Amino acid sequence: MPIKRVKFTYEQEMIKEPIISILSKDFDLVTNIRRADVREDMGWVVLEIEGEENEIQRALDWVSTKEVRVDPISGDVVEG
Repeated sequence: MPIKRVKFTYEQEMIKEPIISILSKDFDLVTNIRRADVREDMGWVVLEIEGEENEIQRALDWVSTKEVRVDPISGDVVEG
């Protein structure tokens, strides 16, 4: 199955929302958190998302509607 690496950037009002959990439950995807930094006023998380390509795209489109910025990432996100 394809794996896509992305970075989600959250504004303060979205930090407590279970966005990543919903990806696994509602979109039948496997998520792997590679890096994250969450603070009171903002947060970001780097994820590997595994699943069918059309389901990954559908999920990322949904995340974008939730006032979460989605940016693609390439390379090994743990080492660099």
